Amino acid sequence: MNAPPANTDILLHERDARGVHRLTLNHPASFNTLGEAMLQALQSAFDAIAQDADARVVVLGAAGKAFCAGHNLKEMRAQPELAYYQKLFAQCTRMMLSIQNLPVPVIARVQGIATAAGCQLVAQCDLAVAAQGVQFGVNGIDVGLFCATPSVPLVRNMHAKQAMEMLLTGGFISADEACQRGLINRVTPAHELDAGVDDLVNAILAKPREAVRMGKQLFYKQREMGVEAAYQLAGQTMACNMVHEVAQEGVQAFIDKRNPAWRT
Repeated sequence: MNAPPANTDILLHERDARGVHRLTLNHPASFNTLGEAMLQALQSAFDAIAQDADARVVVLGAAGKAFCAGHNLKEMRAQPELAYYQKLFAQCTRMMLSIQNLPVPVIARVQGIATAAGCQLVAQCDLAVAAQGVQFGVNGIDVGLFCATPSVPLVRNMHAKQAMEMLLTGGFISADEACQRGLINRVTPAHELDAGVDDLVNAILAKPREAVRMGKQLFYKQREMGVEAAYQLAGQTMACNMVHEVAQEGVQAFIDKRNPAWRT
């Protein structure tokens, strides 16, 4: 079991005995913006989790009144150079893709607001639970900056015209509407947010890690393929999953009308 790295001021990292990693954006004074330091802290945390052979789930939350208000515009304005912006967005893209490439599910625990790259962060997570009253937006257009990188996971979460309306107008949607559109999975009262997240955590922990790993990897690969190639990859994945001991035991337990050994 690998211990998480030491906590930084801006990102808290805890791990419990079950392999549940909890990351907390911890710079409420800036509304948890994704400045260079926050991006690096998140990258280091995801890299460490990827090396934890006993990791099972990641919960990504935040402290304060906002989940994440996007990029740090003051930091960006201080260095008006193309090379700097290219490096910054490449750093952010690497961090976002690390979420998808992790072998375990990542659940966003959302309170307050999630705007621009903060909304992107929610969209990039595998699952998301939000408190009632949360607002979501990709409102960079309000300052003349089209939210191009947030559009990538956004349009993979919801219908194109719904995503385009948010991107072009900068308009916000409620947690309920975000759930209806597919951006998040569940909406809970604020005082039940942790319980709502834990419901998903516990459901995932009850399943074998190897099957979850195979399934997550397949899910994102096949999404970008044509239907024939997707079916070919899916069939190969299922065959490999079926010969694995967890599936062999699970199927035999079903036949025997008992719980599989990995649930006991």
